[in-house]
Amino acid sequence: MTFPAFFDQVPGLVLHDPLAEVLGAAEGGVIEYRYADAVRLAGHSCPTVAGAWLMARRALRFLYPDGVPARGGLRVELRAQADAGTAGVVGAVLGLITGAAGEGGFKGLAGAHARRDLLRFGVGLDAEVRISRLDSGAAVLLDYRPDVVPADAAVAPLMARVVGGTADADERARFGQLWQDRVRRILIEHADDPALIQARPA
Repeated sequence: MTFPAFFDQVPGLVLHDPLAEVLGAAEGGVIEYRYADAVRLAGHSCPTVAGAWLMARRALRFLYPDGVPARGGLRVELRAQADAGTAGVVGAVLGLITGAAGEGGFKGLAGAHARRDLLRFGVGLDAEVRISRLDSGAAVLLDYRPDVVPADAAVAPLMARVVGGTADADERARFGQLWQDRVRRILIEHADDPALIQARPA
């Protein structure tokens, strides 16, 4: 699979996963996730996947300012129901990075390393997402504002033609290029834009 070149420009997220260390899945339990991993999980790259990636990045920096984040040591809660809009995609990407899982998640080893029920939807929040440390209880509220990075004006008419099946090969290629250019701008040019990802203590 060949990805757009800018994927490699997105800094990775390094976490320590105690379960991976115990089971010998990663040396020292250290795991690095790249944006391409989120794309592989979702099956596509879009502003939603990019926003979920950046929300995870902002949360990890907020909650672990001086150390390596603990994968499996975080609870992820979303205000939206799992089947509402893009909430399921956001939850999947956040779960990938944090290790949080829903009711079908890993139940643990002898009472430790459980991931089940750490990813929850339909929670009463005054933000889109809340991510909390299980050890300290510290938590961050997050909102994503993709309109801060608008799409090119040509995207909407091209999308209509692509979805409607009337676009030719050049139009389909142009649509994909413009779509990924917006993702690039979100991930590279606006990664630290406080207006794009709004974070505050919970």
